[in-house]
Amino acid sequence: MHELGVVFHMIDELKAVAADNGVQDISKVVVELGEVSTVIPSYLQDCWKWAAVRHDFLKNCELCIETIPAVTYCEACGKEYGTVEFGRACPRCGSGRTYLIRGNEFLIKEIEVPEG
Repeated sequence: MHELGVVFHMIDELKAVAADNGVQDISKVVVELGEVSTVIPSYLQDCWKWAAVRHDFLKNCELCIETIPAVTYCEACGKEYGTVEFGRACPRCGSGRTYLIRGNEFLIKEIEVPEG
């Protein structure tokens, strides 16, 4: 389960951002997760819940996950299509000359701090 390693990396990044900005607590983190990123959202949430309570600045922090749909581009016909639905072969022309243009990202999009 590499999601725990991903969470540890996120926490390291959040510590650095908090320190750089004089923030004592973070109340919400929004991540963008590509549909084919190999990170399983439910495992990520479980790992987050386990790890966040072990850090004072994240004790009550909510993790929100926004999914980025996977999209593939076909070099043969120049069209884009949904990767998960159709795979590597273009559904329009049947070509295998395709590549993923989005959907494998993992990005921290937003960090919220409590008011006050």
